[in-house]
Amino acid sequence: MITSTSNPRVKALKLLQKAKERRTQQVFVIEGLKEVEKVVLANYQLESALYCPEIISKDRVENLLGYSDLNDLIDPISLKIYNHLSYRENSGGILVCVKTKKRDLDDLQLSQQPLLLVLESIEKPGNLGALLRTADAAGVDAVIVCDQQTDIYNPNVIRSSIGCVFTVPLVLSDTSTTINWMKVNGIKIFCAALTASKLHYQVDYTVPSAIVMGTEATGLTNEWLSQSDQNVIIPMHGTVDSMNVSTSAAVIIFEAIRQRSI
Repeated sequence: MITSTSNPRVKALKLLQKAKERRTQQVFVIEGLKEVEKVVLANYQLESALYCPEIISKDRVENLLGYSDLNDLIDPISLKIYNHLSYRENSGGILVCVKTKKRDLDDLQLSQQPLLLVLESIEKPGNLGALLRTADAAGVDAVIVCDQQTDIYNPNVIRSSIGCVFTVPLVLSDTSTTINWMKVNGIKIFCAALTASKLHYQVDYTVPSAIVMGTEATGLTNEWLSQSDQNVIIPMHGTVDSMNVSTSAAVIIFEAIRQRSI
């Protein structure tokens, strides 16, 4: 059992709490039973695992991971070390090192009438996680993160998405490349904007569509707004002029789902 904070594996996992280390090593750590289940189902490459026997048994860990070739790299740790390494409380007693996946636009497998969610410069990990949960619930073809501002493997993204970061096809790109790719693939661009001329339910989302959302503070850049096939706005009846970006995205996405189900 690993009981010392000076243990090399403990030190290595602690370093992975930093985004720079995750990018450099192309490895990240997940915790939480639901999250681990999803990463296994998504066929990510598992590197190693640590578990706390006071919280979870080794048999359950091995059943959860399902990787016989990983057994030699599944080691017990004391409760003290688990608390030292875990990012949040009550996460199930398991920590798993996972290899990152390369995510490109050309890797996407789209349906005949794809529905995409595009996110430009989303900064808050909690918002990105919530957007991924919405995308998973709606069954969108993919989420495209443009001009990335937060690490998609940030522990708060994994936690707030409840592992949907692994289940939703997700790629990283930049605005210009994504716009050109959409034009080539015949995908209509619908941008959420406070200056829009049409209400969000007045446009046709039954065609190949991309719903594009920007940050709460500044919205979308002019590059998106000028290249959009139609900018849309959600009607507001209160004293504020906007909602949380994940809530706004859900409103528009499920209007698109409604139209497609008629």
